[in-house]
Amino acid sequence: MAGWMWLRCVLGPHLQRIHRSPDQSRPEGRAGRGGWNYQPRSLEKHTDSILSWVSIPHCGLCPTTALLFSSAIWWGRWKNSEYFQFISILEETKKNHTPANKKKLRCYDFDFSHWPSDFSWSEVSSPKLSKAGVSLLKPEPRLRGAADSVLNSVRTLPCHIISFLIAHSFGRRMLYPGSVGLLQKAMRPMLQQGMAKLIEEFDGQRNKLVACDGNEIDTMFVDRRRDGGRNGQTLVICCEGNAGFYEVGCMNTPLEGGYSVLGWNHPGFGGSTGVPFPQNEANAMDVVIQFAIHELGFQFSDIVVYAWSIGGFTASWAVMSYPEIQSLVLDASFDDLLPLALKVMPDSWRPLVQHTVRQYMNLNNAEQLLKYQGPVLLIRRTRDEIITTTGPEDVMSNRGNDLLLKLLQFRYPKIMTDEGIRVVRQWLGASNHLEEASVYSGYEVDDDWCVSVLQSYQADRDVLFPWSVGEDMTLEGRRQLALFLARKYMRNFETTHCTPLPASEFHSPWRL
Repeated sequence: MAGWMWLRCVLGPHLQRIHRSPDQSRPEGRAGRGGWNYQPRSLEKHTDSILSWVSIPHCGLCPTTALLFSSAIWWGRWKNSEYFQFISILEETKKNHTPANKKKLRCYDFDFSHWPSDFSWSEVSSPKLSKAGVSLLKPEPRLRGAADSVLNSVRTLPCHIISFLIAHSFGRRMLYPGSVGLLQKAMRPMLQQGMAKLIEEFDGQRNKLVACDGNEIDTMFVDRRRDGGRNGQTLVICCEGNAGFYEVGCMNTPLEGGYSVLGWNHPGFGGSTGVPFPQNEANAMDVVIQFAIHELGFQFSDIVVYAWSIGGFTASWAVMSYPEIQSLVLDASFDDLLPLALKVMPDSWRPLVQHTVRQYMNLNNAEQLLKYQGPVLLIRRTRDEIITTTGPEDVMSNRGNDLLLKLLQFRYPKIMTDEGIRVVRQWLGASNHLEEASVYSGYEVDDDWCVSVLQSYQADRDVLFPWSVGEDMTLEGRRQLALFLARKYMRNFETTHCTPLPASEFHSPWRL
């Protein structure tokens, strides 16, 4: 037994923090409310520092030196009661993954690769799941004759090769900078602080989920169902931005609103493994939803999916794939990645950028959103500098506008004729609440009348979108309905892209 524990102390993970003692008692000399940072003994601390230096590729260790360092680490950890207790709990949890053992293990923050799996995609039976991954909408291929297709494939082979290399090198890192190791290392103190807050102040539960592609997904769940608040019965699943982590990301907005919240990190972010390509992203989102249903005990009708920025891809995929989900909130998101990718690349690269995005990074949010029938709220940042194609001063170049217009045109095609589109674009051109109200009142929109028209249409038919409401209506009536629907589906927030959304701005989407 002692021999095995010696080896476990040597090979065990780095321990960063003890969130609380497993027996809820505090070691002598440890101050603070919730937890404390792990303090390695001097021998372990200095040996770790040396090992991190000699891990540089051109440095090497002879067997005798390696044994000496291993012995130093073992001795430092063996004599540290906190580490010894931790490694004992970790090993016991790996052998017996009981709720009691998992509760004890969650008292520690350590290298997540050593964390035992809490849930796997293989534990549920679903027609949407396979080892190849979940289904994605694919770009429609151009129709060609057989001979023409072969010739075209040969001619475009260099473009395919270059696109592949771009997507798997700097392209992916530009799109998801949060997956870059140097950025994560720089953010580590902030992430550890955010993790401590979620666990020690909100009683968050960290879990490792295994997706169908084998990636391990790092998640955090805060359960408010027993708090008695009206929002606690609703689970908000959060999808972060391209440099966002649940530790410090949009998860905080619904938390402040009293909701139960489930956050997760993109593949390659934080404790999650893999790389954030669209297929891996969708696979990760799928296992998060399965976990919420089968392990946490929520119904689809209890779930709101909330996304910020690039998180709109996995959020729109989720509601497309699971249309029973209650509602969707998209904050500072866009309709399609391609116009934004073209903005930052030279014009001469246009054909290559188009091919690369469509084949490897096809974040087609609007196309996925149109497959969903439920309530949707879009939040537009009026000074957004990221998802605009010409700059933050031009609110009409915000791709959130295109997301709204595509959604309204699909759901209400008889209202969103050329004139309907024109008045909605006029409303979208308002950069503040006063201008917005001026456009709205200028067309004398009667909210009560609009609601009665839509309710009457809904009562007479049990139909899915698209609706034909408005086909026998006057031009004035269609204008009123177009503006009314635009204001119900989109809310403006007068700030920049990265400003955290206050809980007061987080609302349930409009329902007729």
